[in-house]
Amino acid sequence: MSDAAVDISGVEKRFGELVAVRSLDLRIERGEFFSIIGPSGCGKTTTLRMIAGFEDPTAGRISVGGRDMTGVRPYRRPVNTVFQSYALFPHLDVFENIAFGLREAKVGKAEVRARVGEAVSLVQLEGRESSRPRQLSGGQQQRVALARALVNRPEVLLLDEPLGALDLKLRTDMQSQLKDLQRTVGVTFCYVTHDQGEAFSMSDRVAVMNHGLLEQVGRPEDIYHRPASAFVAEFVGTANRFGGRVESVAGGRYTVAIDGIGTRSVRGPDGLTAGSAVLVLLRPENLQLGEPAGDGGAGLVASVVDAAFLGAERTVRLQSPALGELTAAARGAGPAPERGARVQLSWSDEDAWLIPAAETAP
Repeated sequence: MSDAAVDISGVEKRFGELVAVRSLDLRIERGEFFSIIGPSGCGKTTTLRMIAGFEDPTAGRISVGGRDMTGVRPYRRPVNTVFQSYALFPHLDVFENIAFGLREAKVGKAEVRARVGEAVSLVQLEGRESSRPRQLSGGQQQRVALARALVNRPEVLLLDEPLGALDLKLRTDMQSQLKDLQRTVGVTFCYVTHDQGEAFSMSDRVAVMNHGLLEQVGRPEDIYHRPASAFVAEFVGTANRFGGRVESVAGGRYTVAIDGIGTRSVRGPDGLTAGSAVLVLLRPENLQLGEPAGDGGAGLVASVVDAAFLGAERTVRLQSPALGELTAAARGAGPAPERGARVQLSWSDEDAWLIPAAETAP
């Protein structure tokens, strides 16, 4: 048996004719903060529910802590789940909400007091033990739900979009608290969300799903800078895409003839060959805007369509005769280029990445 916290092998889940999860192989290591992201209907929540035991796989096997979970009911699995709704008991105070699972397991009174006290301290709710859920803020209710799950000392904590009901500021605050909490307790977290920024800010590794399939697994920075497909590139952030064809391969780099531009040397995944149709991906922050270009200006030129101020950065939409619609992002307090202005474009080949052209976003 695997010594991973969660090992999913060849799992498929069907609901009648609908295939929600297809040929899923996934390993979550002990003690890591692992997130599964993807659009609505991609299979991420179904995957979480199969780990929890709320759904049975149609095919394949899931093990938790090295033990096969086939036929094991949810309440006998070494996991606990925190849902978006929190599912707190409105008639019970904070202490009794947290203690509920321990009392169901017939844990002694002294141990219940000790473990609940430890959990309350862990989520920083000291002094609120006698409060009812309606007397708590959304963030406090979320922390009660976390404490209730952690007090049972699960091997794996499953979190199904637990921050979805919170406002933006509170969500940002809770992201930091969740990561700190996970580091403190050392429990494996498996977190499901459609918000890639949320997942990237907390996770050691991230899995991206689409239409029931696993598109890519890796560190957040690898998924962002080296996406495996156009879908991943678009889902985890905006990406400018240029069509081209590989001319040659040498030293782990590809010489690519980019439509409307010329030849550039770009990095990409292994396996592409001369003649392969590709897309060159460039993130907005890596597209540089130069001084306004005159009609006879050298290099690539584009016209400014619009500019949006977003606080920490400014996003500029462009139209290029050679490359079509583009997006650039710039930090700093300088003035935005005026609408209709012509600018020169440049980028470093080190910031670009190739994917096969056939792998286009839906």
